[in-house]
Amino acid sequence: MTDALTISGLRIRTRTHAIVDGIDLALERGGIHGLAGESGSGKTMTALAVLGLLPGSMTASGSIRLADDAGAGTGSTGAGSTASGIELVGASRQVLGAVRGRRVAMVFQDPSTSLHPQLTVGRQLTDHLRHHLGLSKAAARSKAEALLERVRVPDARAALSRYPHQFSGGQRQRIAIAVALACDPTVLLADEPTTALDVTVQAGVLQLLRELVDDGGLSILLVTHDLGVMSAVADEVTVMRQGLVVESAPREKLFTAPQDAYTRSLLAALPGSSFEESPEVLVEELVEGHEAGSAGGAAGSVGGLAVEGGSAVDGADDVEGGAR
Repeated sequence: MTDALTISGLRIRTRTHAIVDGIDLALERGGIHGLAGESGSGKTMTALAVLGLLPGSMTASGSIRLADDAGAGTGSTGAGSTASGIELVGASRQVLGAVRGRRVAMVFQDPSTSLHPQLTVGRQLTDHLRHHLGLSKAAARSKAEALLERVRVPDARAALSRYPHQFSGGQRQRIAIAVALACDPTVLLADEPTTALDVTVQAGVLQLLRELVDDGGLSILLVTHDLGVMSAVADEVTVMRQGLVVESAPREKLFTAPQDAYTRSLLAALPGSSFEESPEVLVEELVEGHEAGSAGGAAGSVGGLAVEGGSAVDGADDVEGGAR
């Protein structure tokens, strides 16, 4: 398979009606594929179907195939695998158990979904690593620290001893991403990962996702209602409406020459300033746009954000509130 994940003819139904009605989607290896649409379009249910996490009232049919890379968890002789990949629709608990976390991981809108409030971040990461990878306590703690450094949580070693509530919203989302990356999955499902964050913090998390993909070995299915998010990081974009795909195209083509009227209406609602900018430029524009007019600000800061070399750095994750 040339794609990390291939969805073909996926249908998701309740007893009375269709939630997703026969969609096709291919997540390219080493890419970010944006799945966009308004609430109720079926985009989140599509992501949940990949890991067999649909509500009990829903059933899935069609095909979701995960590329079966040699040595990547289930292996070519693993249960459910074939030469064309691992079929996830209708897969057994054994197959899904081998895939979840280890091959495909998920990050949700609310990081508290992934983080236990009464356990330190270090305890949660090390327990996860020891359970799934069989690491010793020392090896698990070392890898946990490395994971926090990878997602740029400040002072990673000290962060291991802190509880989730002691971090800002942006930092908690970074920690949730670290948990998702713990077992080195090949596919990350990110469901509205920035929606609950301050607008400047959103840009930092999006930049992190882009860097994780560019570093190699990871492909991301990014689910969001916000096409502005797609303009910053996605390589391909699929737009859904009422359970159907209305348009799918490379980012540049979709944003410059959308074919469907619904897509055009979504794009028309976007502010034009950040339309095709990189995550780095988006950070600067968001800071300027949302902090413009704020008086003061200490030397060496932009709108109250720490700066380094003239650009906003991860201190932005400490900003709370703002646009939601």
